[in-house]
Amino acid sequence: MFSSILIANRGEIALRIVRACRELGVHSVVAYSQADERTLAVELADEAICIGPPPASESYLLIERVIAAAEVCDVDAIHPGYGFLAENAHFAEVCEQCNITFIGPSPASIRRMGNKAEARRTAAAAGVPIIPGSPGIVETDEEALAIAREMGYPVMVKASAGGGGKGMRAVHNDGSLLQSFHAASVEAEKAFGCGDMYIEKLIERPRHVEVQLMGDTHGNAVHLGERDCSLQRRHQKLIEESPCPVADEELRNRMGEAAVRLAKAVGYVTAGTVEFLLGADGNFYFMEMNTRIQVEHPVTEMVTGIDLLREQIQTAAGEPLSFTQEDVCLTGHSIEVRINAEDAHRDFAPCPGTIEFYGVPGGPGVRVDSHAYAGYSIPPFYDSMIGKLIVHAPNREQAIIRARRALSEYLIHGVTTTVEFAATLLDMEPFRSGQYDTGTLERWMEATRT
Repeated sequence: MFSSILIANRGEIALRIVRACRELGVHSVVAYSQADERTLAVELADEAICIGPPPASESYLLIERVIAAAEVCDVDAIHPGYGFLAENAHFAEVCEQCNITFIGPSPASIRRMGNKAEARRTAAAAGVPIIPGSPGIVETDEEALAIAREMGYPVMVKASAGGGGKGMRAVHNDGSLLQSFHAASVEAEKAFGCGDMYIEKLIERPRHVEVQLMGDTHGNAVHLGERDCSLQRRHQKLIEESPCPVADEELRNRMGEAAVRLAKAVGYVTAGTVEFLLGADGNFYFMEMNTRIQVEHPVTEMVTGIDLLREQIQTAAGEPLSFTQEDVCLTGHSIEVRINAEDAHRDFAPCPGTIEFYGVPGGPGVRVDSHAYAGYSIPPFYDSMIGKLIVHAPNREQAIIRARRALSEYLIHGVTTTVEFAATLLDMEPFRSGQYDTGTLERWMEATRT
């Protein structure tokens, strides 16, 4: 096991890693920006080191400063959390060159799965169903038109690098294809430094279902069931749940086995997620692989009883997984609600500021992962997530009731948050019935506006 780990992240995930380190008896060091000096992760870590000014480009994204902090603090591993440098293959390579373990997959796995076109080819070769699409990068207008016409509209133009909904456009005719192709490429270039695009068939009204994976250096790869992340706004997840409301054991096994085949094909180590689009006909298609821990990992922890952060650190240290596929059993139902400092009535504008009062819900089956507290000032430089409310109950109906009750107890004064909006989502009929897809929320919001 490692003796000391540098946590190259912030917010709730940094605090989550600190807690995992403490239970493992590992010395934790939090690398923080000047804006995050007064965070719980910094306060609770065994050690903390400032790596630069508030902008992420001058701190959390600056590889040389993160590495310098790791060397100054004499750590033997770096945990990147999610976001920032978590899926940066070059950063993982630099860690290796400096004899520091990167707690994540190998640079080769990150690079192979991070490029969407290469990931599609790898998935297809591993026998994982893929959405019909271009065989590689689409470079010209003429090529884009020819591929779209051959597949038949609607199609999706997608950036080869990146994620989070950036560089993606659904198109239904030649005119919108050309316009969207260029606009998405420019957006991807600005966001990810790569404007390469490819085209795939648009699966209408799909569900977004992802499978949690764990792999080790001993050749083991195991899936831990699925999460439904279909309730989204502008491709950003708002509520996640496990298991998927429409997945039976047969579908769960097929998706899980496909995800494991892909993990083994790339020699995957530590935590990762394979994301699928699930059609109304029950067919699923590979979408992408996230080579890191996910924001929504707690719902999987709640239904399996497996500590994913602990397993992630242990497997990165060379230890075998502490469980087998046969040991994984999904019990009950879990729902996660993201709580953001945003104003739902002003197109979800970020609302940085100081929290005057912070009351956290409790009771049976209620968990809150958050770095916030009364007096904490939410900085304007990063994402607006304050925390995550996670509940667990014997079944889905009771989980919804528990989540609704817990939200009524989540008291945050001083800044505008999405607590009230989240409660509205839980009461939405399509969600309560489990019959929703990735476009349900957008359609519902449009209907309520009119």
